[in-house]
Amino acid sequence: MGQKNSSQYTAKDIKVLEGLEPVRKRPGMFIGSTDAKGLYQLAKEILDNAVDEAIAGYAQDTWLTLHQNGYLTVIDNGRGIPVEKHQTGVSAMEVVLTKLHAGGKFEETAYQASGGLHGVGASAVNALSKHFQAVVKRNNKYYFQEYKIGKPKAPVKETSTSFITDNFGREGHILIQNISGTMIKFTPDPKIFKTTTKLKQRQLLELIRQRAYLVAGLKLHFYNEETKLPYSFYFEGGIRSLVEHLNKTKKSLHPVIYFKGEAGSNGFKIGAEVAMQYNDSFAENIMSFANVINTYDGGTHVTGFRMALNRSLKDYADKNNLFKSQKETFTSDDLKEGITAVVFIKMPSNEIQFESQTKAKLNNQEAQSAVYQVVREGLNEFLEENPSEARKITSKILLAARARLAARAAKDAVIRKGALEGSGLPGKLADCQETNPKEAEIFVVEGDSAGGSAKQGRDRRFQAIFPLRGKMLNTERARLDRIIDTEELKNLIIALGTGIGETFNSEKLRYHRIILMNDADVDGEHITTLGLTFFYRHMKQIIDGGHLYIAMPPLYKIQSGKQVSYVFSDRELEKTLKTEFKETKPYIQRYKGLGEMNPNQLWETTMNPETRTLKQVLIANNQKADETFTILMGDEVPPRKRFIQTHAKLATLDV
Repeated sequence: MGQKNSSQYTAKDIKVLEGLEPVRKRPGMFIGSTDAKGLYQLAKEILDNAVDEAIAGYAQDTWLTLHQNGYLTVIDNGRGIPVEKHQTGVSAMEVVLTKLHAGGKFEETAYQASGGLHGVGASAVNALSKHFQAVVKRNNKYYFQEYKIGKPKAPVKETSTSFITDNFGREGHILIQNISGTMIKFTPDPKIFKTTTKLKQRQLLELIRQRAYLVAGLKLHFYNEETKLPYSFYFEGGIRSLVEHLNKTKKSLHPVIYFKGEAGSNGFKIGAEVAMQYNDSFAENIMSFANVINTYDGGTHVTGFRMALNRSLKDYADKNNLFKSQKETFTSDDLKEGITAVVFIKMPSNEIQFESQTKAKLNNQEAQSAVYQVVREGLNEFLEENPSEARKITSKILLAARARLAARAAKDAVIRKGALEGSGLPGKLADCQETNPKEAEIFVVEGDSAGGSAKQGRDRRFQAIFPLRGKMLNTERARLDRIIDTEELKNLIIALGTGIGETFNSEKLRYHRIILMNDADVDGEHITTLGLTFFYRHMKQIIDGGHLYIAMPPLYKIQSGKQVSYVFSDRELEKTLKTEFKETKPYIQRYKGLGEMNPNQLWETTMNPETRTLKQVLIANNQKADETFTILMGDEVPPRKRFIQTHAKLATLDV
């Protein structure tokens, strides 16, 4: 992309549009939510401001430190936020960090491409932080300001090296070692983030790793004060390395294909990078980025990629007479089977348009045409020059197309028999009286014994029971025709009411809480994982809608006279015996299964909304979830063995 002179980053580059107060009143408008997802949006905003300096060519390193007291520090060795007096009468640094829509990203003079949008990020983080500190090093001088819930405690002031080292320790020393740069240290406000304010190493490392893949030449460092373990990330292969990482648990059909180019319209250029690789799975895994922001809801750049992929592969198959008949073709859904891709665009920050401040979806139509042009030209050339790989790809897609037609035929046959549409609910379903889906819930239970206890113990006004006979089919590598041909899964689909595949309709969902209820032992956890696999791979819309839950039945009953406690693990048993029953010798009953509980016990411990514990199934990281299901439920044994050995003590599936 063409470069303008952006080395002169001064107070004149900072534009102010409006004030700050709305952030605390409606935080969801700025960070999406006030749960854990919103919490990590704070980290993203500050991290991406640091990475923007690398994109602009002024930083080579970024450091993150997770402190034991809950603070997060982010340092870059870029130019440092301007500190001279702004036209508003205060330091430009204070303007950037305390005013909404203030920043250097409205004009092309300071940043050509950046993750920051509308100058909201840093000031929004400040507004939602209990305590926020900023140190800038410019021209070998140090400037400091601190804030409480977005309000400065004092004006920006020049300070000394000794002040920085005394107050910021290791982090201050890092800043002092650099020629220039910015250090931000903050802790989220518990009045805003009521669920949790604790950032976790694993999620932070994932943010860092993603950005290291995207920005060539940038070294990203992470340090956790609690574990005292340092991490550093640097990838010369860029997004090609990212695709290889995403496909590491799958069998790839060909080497990674990579395209890079530039296209322009409306007076500005858009750079596009795309890396893609097909594997032997049935799942699609596409990551997309706009100026290092992970647009996890996709957008116009992903649409452009899909259009180019469809057109190029269809033209190649037609030109080489790969279709068996004139009627045979493939759809965009067939192209999704087994593809892993990364779509990354860079464009002027003052032109980029996201759907919201959380930047989940790109809206620029120019990005669609730019990516289409780059991928179309690059893929056409690749297919012509690599006929062996081209045949592998088209064979994979044609196989998916023929399987889709077989699945449709199987589904149509089932529908004609009245199984999936219009002919009543399965006889095994014990339905509830409630007809409002928002108030209704269904328990999916394995085994007739547990199903019997659940039917007797439930509140039939709003609780339905669906008993499964035997373990559910492992659907990790099952196509739709096989699923519909499986009696238990077919009946479950009928009970839920949504249909499946291309006919899925979330508005027809009959229960807004679908609860997997299995034994609290290893076998029960395996059955739960089979259920999670089915919903993740074939009815993911239910998870995305927040409708899938896992019941938490107790593993032990502890009783001493009238004192009764239910506990859910061996660790909790040991703790409860030491704290609640240390003066007695209680009777301990281990439940081998739900069927061992009488209906009243099952109701009180596991089904009663007033006393039960449910885990809602949400997907915080789609790529990590995809990788986990592939490892646990796929055909390859060695990766599963390594996973179990590594995570055995954790005993949780966090998706």
